[in-house]
Amino acid sequence: MSQQPEIRENIELEALNTLHVPAKARFYVEAHTADELVRSLDWASSEDQEVLILGGGSNLVFAGDFAGLVVRLAIRGRRWEHIEDHRATLVLGAGENWHEAVLYAARAGYRGIENLALIPGTAGAAPVQNIGAYGVELGDCLESVTALDRNSGELVVLNNAQCRFSYRDSLFKQTPGRYVITEIRLGLSRSRALVLGYRDLREYLGDTAETALDPLHVAEAIMAIRRRKLPDPDMIPNAGSFFKNPVVEEETFEALSERHPDIVAYPQEQGVKLAAAWLIDQSGWKGFRNARVGVHNRQALVLINHSGGTGADILELAREVRQSVVDRFGVTLEMEPGIVGGSGRENP
Repeated sequence: MSQQPEIRENIELEALNTLHVPAKARFYVEAHTADELVRSLDWASSEDQEVLILGGGSNLVFAGDFAGLVVRLAIRGRRWEHIEDHRATLVLGAGENWHEAVLYAARAGYRGIENLALIPGTAGAAPVQNIGAYGVELGDCLESVTALDRNSGELVVLNNAQCRFSYRDSLFKQTPGRYVITEIRLGLSRSRALVLGYRDLREYLGDTAETALDPLHVAEAIMAIRRRKLPDPDMIPNAGSFFKNPVVEEETFEALSERHPDIVAYPQEQGVKLAAAWLIDQSGWKGFRNARVGVHNRQALVLINHSGGTGADILELAREVRQSVVDRFGVTLEMEPGIVGGSGRENP
């Protein structure tokens, strides 16, 4: 029987979130196995402590200290299963670095997640938000996850349909706190078509024939494009895209396009997706800075912490940006990161 993992007190979290905002955890533990996760949660229950599950810290804002137990998922491991013909399943522990896993698959010649290169965070966090970029979403290739169901205390396997994936959404966001993902399984292929439809990607690849490309070529192209557009969190603290692209009804889009003929939008099966970055840019925020925080000068979706700002500073700027978009376009932007502060986790 494994021992109870070490519960530490009053731990600084600034280095464990990509916005690098200051915050402390009243209690903190690292779970390297599913058993350690269970034991940590049992301890929190016995001590009547709120729990925050922390992965790479790339999709949250600490609005203040966390008064309960922060459990950092450090379950590592990656392996191939069901290797047959051109297909294989890549199994990743929840604590695996997502970007490194993408490169691992691409170097092995397997396609499916190469467009998701350089997205910060861990494998276990990827299904929660159904991460997506350049025409690909995680839900396109995820076969299943293993998760601890905190209602029953049992490890369960949830297939793709049970994860209820949609744009930047999933079962895990819809039922916050219930499931803690410990492992994910990705169905990859050496023969599936590469997704090259995004304009930036087509321009970067130029006249290169698709038959001359492999998944590593695409991953490297995505990395170059993202580095050109987005700040490295290690250099300029940020949480990636801070707002979702809003989806509006056809009638709303038609009214907006009459007033703003150059509005950037993407037709969907239901409604029209607007480019949040364009809305923010047109509202005058791109490149804005105050003394501590600001909006990136090359990507208006990214809020940056350039001079030691707090979570409150970031959230106040986000509210101002969101209100200005409402005032100008009548469209409400939804924040992507979760907001953590006090004794619990709030919805953004």
